[in-house]
Amino acid sequence: MRNFKIALAQFSPLIGNIQKNAENMLQQAEQAAKQGAQIIVFPELSLIGYPPEDLLLRPSLAARIEKGLKHLSQAKNIIIVAGYVHVDEDGKRYNSAALIHHGQIIGRYHKQNLPNYSVFDEQRYFEAGHQHLIFEHQGHKFGVLICEDIWVEKNTKQLKSLGAETILVLNASPYEVSKPQQRQQLVSKLAAENDVRIVYVNQVGGQDDLIFDGASTVINQNGDVAARAKLTESELLLVDFDAETKQYVQQNVAPALDSIPEIYQLLVMAVRDYVNNSGFPGIVLGLSGGIDSALTLAIAVDALGADRVQALMMPYTYTAQISVEDATEQAKRLGITFGIAEINPIVNGFMQTLYPFFGDSPMDTTEENLQARSRGTLLMALSNKFGNLVLATGNKSEMAVGYCTLYGDMVGGFAPLKDVYKTIVFELAKYRNSIAKTPVIPERVITRPPSAELRPDQKDQDSLPAYEILDSILYMYIEEDLSQDSIVAKGFDAEVVNKVIALVDRNEYKRRQGAIGPRISSRAFGRERRYPIVNGWKAGV
Repeated sequence: MRNFKIALAQFSPLIGNIQKNAENMLQQAEQAAKQGAQIIVFPELSLIGYPPEDLLLRPSLAARIEKGLKHLSQAKNIIIVAGYVHVDEDGKRYNSAALIHHGQIIGRYHKQNLPNYSVFDEQRYFEAGHQHLIFEHQGHKFGVLICEDIWVEKNTKQLKSLGAETILVLNASPYEVSKPQQRQQLVSKLAAENDVRIVYVNQVGGQDDLIFDGASTVINQNGDVAARAKLTESELLLVDFDAETKQYVQQNVAPALDSIPEIYQLLVMAVRDYVNNSGFPGIVLGLSGGIDSALTLAIAVDALGADRVQALMMPYTYTAQISVEDATEQAKRLGITFGIAEINPIVNGFMQTLYPFFGDSPMDTTEENLQARSRGTLLMALSNKFGNLVLATGNKSEMAVGYCTLYGDMVGGFAPLKDVYKTIVFELAKYRNSIAKTPVIPERVITRPPSAELRPDQKDQDSLPAYEILDSILYMYIEEDLSQDSIVAKGFDAEVVNKVIALVDRNEYKRRQGAIGPRISSRAFGRERRYPIVNGWKAGV
């Protein structure tokens, strides 16, 4: 057995652009070879990107994949382990890994465990494989697994029994809070229990509502971390194997982050990738002087730079002067394009036009919603005129209980805080200020009571419980699927619990029409939590 070097290619494929991904992968393979690597490992389905969804059903898929593999096979002096879609003669598709050397595919592995829970839907597209793959290099035996396979313990044990000394794992593992830590604990446990080394390569980048955090890791057979790539960044991580100690040499171990810094960095990446990969020149958002839009603005500037961000303050009769002042101050601190547009004439015009229909009906939320919808119309007009993407600024707490206006503050193509509870919004805002020489969010925005400012002296807590209570109830009902009785049994007021759950249940129709946003929880609204809009299920019965 001799020394060797492995490269972990943590990168962000552009879904569907097989040729561009192949070119990117070839460049990384050539770079790794120049740096002395004999093996390079890419993420799951890296040739097409993950998740490709119904692109897998396109009739030209097999031809495009074949062309991409041929391009990738031009790499010299390095063994490539790359994720791709294998299409057999019968048209069956497999989530696969190709072992490429000297321009030839010398081995294939088909993923054996196809996840069909949470955000995953692989059984819709793929057949399951049934055989392991072992290959040898420099007297060292390698096994190959793909993502979900590593979570099924028997696979690691079987590879060990077949003589594998290092297991190469290709992954496209979506982020959720604490998931990087869970993955490392699992991999370290499997390595130590089976006396194997594990090379875990993960995709990085934002893809629609999914975030791939990276954190690719090399684990020695005692469970210790030998190398770890950074969160949110593409990285070609090289690690040496020492034949004398039979260990991967410890080097380049990126530090793990606490949850709030981790979430913030990943939200920034999600916005950056969504805007850039969609081809938008920049973004525009409504800046109200409140905490949600303030945090969204900070994320947007960190993602794209101040020169690509525009914000509009749209005051009305009930807008406090301090809201205008705080919005103006934040825009100045961040150096963005900023303007103020009074909406009184627009709202009054709506009211005059509707008067023949409304007559002397008493004012209610209808008039409040006209304010939000006037603002939404202005933002969409700016988007249409200059091509910038509108960012919606609502958070998960508001989306859960319907504390938002369709075609008003819900307008936008992407919602960075959609899966972020209000209490976490405050923590993220404090964190962003803590890493700046001068706080980018005025302190008053963080400390003043939240308000939609749709009527005189309005406060969110006029119609909602305190956010600490609300978010606790929402978490138990949404993430943990607890019943009303179970939540009440934990010490929460029954009337409050019943009200919150009723709000969640009857506002599914709003959530279905909202913009997508990056998933950070184990139960995000969208592809993961799917309830019928019209149904007769009664909570608590």
